[in-house]
Amino acid sequence: MIKVAILGPESTGKTELASQLAKHFKSPWVPEYAREYVENLKIPYTFDDVCNIALKQIEEEKYYENVSQNERFVFFDTDLIITKVWFEYCFKKIPEFLTDRMKSNYYDLYLLCTPDLPWEPDSVREHGNDREFFFEWYRREIEQTNKPYVIIDKTGFQRTQKAINALEILK
Repeated sequence: MIKVAILGPESTGKTELASQLAKHFKSPWVPEYAREYVENLKIPYTFDDVCNIALKQIEEEKYYENVSQNERFVFFDTDLIITKVWFEYCFKKIPEFLTDRMKSNYYDLYLLCTPDLPWEPDSVREHGNDREFFFEWYRREIEQTNKPYVIIDKTGFQRTQKAINALEILK
């Protein structure tokens, strides 16, 4: 099973892309847990909240380490790189359990979505003016994994097709 992480700044179509790829390849996908978690908070998120989000992400990854290999792909709408960046950006520290897990090099491929889609604000998104900054940070983090990645740009069908084409090569 090829494990694909879909990363990118806020409002770059990660969830939509994960859903479309899962449908196209008839494969499972794992929604972003951070969104659900933060939407249900009554107060601003804390370091401990981001730890809980990271632990849930790790739990989802571990589940797919042990699942049968019937599907060719599994798509993750975000990964621990984004969580690591959030720890550094918001709290200036990263928990050791996260650093340890990231050493596993879990993902086989990263799809990095560019911030060329219009910003769509919502109750969870925070950094509409900093999307290029985060895009470049995520790119540097991915490059440190030494895993392949594909930059996903364009809009609509072209954006999805670029990702499909990148994945077809792996089949």
